[in-house]
Amino acid sequence: MELTRRQVLQGAAMAAPAAKAVAANDKVQAGFIGCGARAHELMAALGVHEGVAITKVCDAYTGRVERAKERLKGMGHTAAAAKDWREMIADKSLDAVVIASPDHWHKTHVVEALNAGKDVYCEKPLTYTVEDGLEILAAMKRTGKIVQVGSQGVSTETQKKAREMIQAGRLGKVTMIRAAYNRNTASGAWIYPIPPDANPNTVDWAAFEGPASKKHPFSLERFFRWRCYSEYSGGIATDLFVHLCTTIHYLMGAEAPRRVTAMGSLYRWKESRDVPDTLNAILEYPEGFTVNLSSTFNNQSSAESSFMFLGTEGTISLGWGQMRYEPENVHEDNAWIVASWPSKLEAAYWADPKVRAEGRPGMSKPKLIRGFETYGAEGLDATWTHFGSWLESIRTRKPHWEDGYRGHRAAACAHMVNRSVKTGRVVEWDAAADTIKA
Repeated sequence: MELTRRQVLQGAAMAAPAAKAVAANDKVQAGFIGCGARAHELMAALGVHEGVAITKVCDAYTGRVERAKERLKGMGHTAAAAKDWREMIADKSLDAVVIASPDHWHKTHVVEALNAGKDVYCEKPLTYTVEDGLEILAAMKRTGKIVQVGSQGVSTETQKKAREMIQAGRLGKVTMIRAAYNRNTASGAWIYPIPPDANPNTVDWAAFEGPASKKHPFSLERFFRWRCYSEYSGGIATDLFVHLCTTIHYLMGAEAPRRVTAMGSLYRWKESRDVPDTLNAILEYPEGFTVNLSSTFNNQSSAESSFMFLGTEGTISLGWGQMRYEPENVHEDNAWIVASWPSKLEAAYWADPKVRAEGRPGMSKPKLIRGFETYGAEGLDATWTHFGSWLESIRTRKPHWEDGYRGHRAAACAHMVNRSVKTGRVVEWDAAADTIKA
């Protein structure tokens, strides 16, 4: 059942358990709300950490629950099935929960988990609407609990290196960033295969729909392919652009765009969704740079996130696990300009001592040209590292960089994009109120 705003506020008034650190020699007791495909990847990444025990799971499809228990058992974890998320967060033995439910459930699951005294790891996007973020931030402040968001790219070594180089001034002033996230497969477009045993007896449709803004009859397509439908997801913007914006905020030390304009449409996958399969956006930041975001499900060039940070002194090209730095080797050449002047004026120009010698024809001195720097990453997946930071935060009570505040603002970028597509207008951010301007 959807919680009303009044019910949420009433819950906010209740005293939450005091935040306390888990002892260094104790295992964090964790549960999973949602056991879909991404959740299984999260279990694999979290479950190999020695300082955690995954003891409870729940999902609206029984097949996922059984597979999760089986998978966790193989990793040395004994997990019980909770009847639903309410039973999960009421379990006093749990220190923390991982929320991997559909987007439209995130706010309810996060806020109620915090109210129950749990620390939270929430898959991106943190929110389904920008208003959800304000309620989550209020709950974080009230309870003192940890919230970390799952855009794990910020835990890659390449993104850490790129951030270091940008903040050290290696790129000069960055004024433009291009970022893309493209796919060209049915599964990439979220048209996932549906398990043959899925039916009204194995799928709890009411538990899935929950707080959805519009109710529909039982639908396996909507249940297993929920990202395709606006009642449960913000589509490309909240699933993919939120990754891109998180990285940009991390590397640039930015908070949120000043204004956003976007266009998107459904060109190819018309019978399977109501959200665009192609999206383009321009974001202008108060820090003094502009971002071009693009994504299509109709071509895989620049697949799985790619960035170009364009600065006055260099460029960083960033992909998944790879990074290249290209310095600017600028040569000023005005010869072709002054060649059109009257000959006396051209001669006077070259005789002027203020004109740099290297700018004169044939006068450029020999010099070394700086070349490319390339970096790669190896080792365990970034999700493993990201979970390691979460577990450390639970013990030390010091939040990771990607806390609820930054998760809220990264998701806000996506909400601004979607609002611009829907209204055809430029959408502005109200920094003082931490929300979109009305």
